[in-house]
Amino acid sequence: MLAEIITIGDEILIGQIVDTNSAWMAKQLNQVGIKVKQVTSVSDDASHIIEALDAARKRANIILMTGGLGPTKDDITKLTLAKYFNMGFRRDEETLKQVTSFFDTRKRPMIELNRAQADVPDGCQVIQNKNGTAPCMWFEHRGTIFVSMPGVPFEMKYLMEEEILPRLKNLFHLPFIYHKTILTANIGESFLAQEIEEIEDSLPAYIKLAYLPKLGQVRLRLSASGNNEAELKTEVDHYAQQLVEKVKPFVVAEQDIPLEQALLQLMEQNGLTFSTAESCTGGYIAHLITQIPGSSKSFEGGAVTYSYDLKQIILGVQSQTLSDFGAVSEETVKEMALGANQRFKTDYAVAVSGIAGPDGGMPGKPVGTVWIAVAHKDQVVAKLFTFGERRIQNIERSAAAALNMLFTQVKQQLTK
Repeated sequence: MLAEIITIGDEILIGQIVDTNSAWMAKQLNQVGIKVKQVTSVSDDASHIIEALDAARKRANIILMTGGLGPTKDDITKLTLAKYFNMGFRRDEETLKQVTSFFDTRKRPMIELNRAQADVPDGCQVIQNKNGTAPCMWFEHRGTIFVSMPGVPFEMKYLMEEEILPRLKNLFHLPFIYHKTILTANIGESFLAQEIEEIEDSLPAYIKLAYLPKLGQVRLRLSASGNNEAELKTEVDHYAQQLVEKVKPFVVAEQDIPLEQALLQLMEQNGLTFSTAESCTGGYIAHLITQIPGSSKSFEGGAVTYSYDLKQIILGVQSQTLSDFGAVSEETVKEMALGANQRFKTDYAVAVSGIAGPDGGMPGKPVGTVWIAVAHKDQVVAKLFTFGERRIQNIERSAAAALNMLFTQVKQQLTK
């Protein structure tokens, strides 16, 4: 079965909001054996929506739409769908009860615009939205399923998990899809491909290998689909193990997790703690770490020390060091890491100091110059990185390099 996702709304096309719905929906569909053929974003324009529906039904059996179901005049999805399927409207009593209850519970007045949320194309099947007022509408037309859902993420997710996916699984005999992901670091994509070329060439046609590079990391994803779940898993896992053995020094995790989660797992498994000392990254490293549930088991916290004064007061960096070498230097970043380790009483600390840009560069230290250090007990190692001229990318690259360097140092210490 093939699906297409259509997100509706001008706010997506002008960049006012980021379309996270499509990525989430695609992942859920893939897990139940439905392949996504295409993702399309369209404006709040009836002709544009109709063109997208006509094109989508030529490619897919299932078309899932989000957005444009609110009570205001700019939300035209419901009207457009009624026109597309040549349907009139009916007031759905169950939906009206749901909308009324929604407003009564919140002790808010309800006007006719709110009641009109219960008006639906008379040929659709209504699926109640227990988290909002806009109903979900299911259409079956000439062998294609069309589902229109609200664009609010928590409403859409509830409907997908509790209603849409179970119905699709009951309607169709779906194949089993299995993915196995290996996270690698410290090796470029082309060098990695060269190392595993022989294994890749030996893969059967129904097992595909994808390279997914990101900021000094490459994920290797093996994907396969079929009807025999046990046999498929066994075979994919067999090839995955071959890949792991071939590039073992560069393997960070044998599952689809971010680098920061792999680091936290390594720390927790070995009863270790760590802290951060950030300058140019402005707390971004700590942000990545604390997004992971359970991060507090290993991560004690950190400091953002932009100024010379705070580097001295919080981390104990010597004023002479800053005077002689500057904030962006091997000497300073080493003292930052050692200071964090000692003052925060952790097993490890990682420190970052650099020039994120767009200005601040100087002779010998252009924008993108970043020093990173990792301290363990009284030992500290530092490394110079030279990134580009774009501030956000420099911050992201610095954070990824810091996490990778800390992971590598911990792993090396544990294997001594």
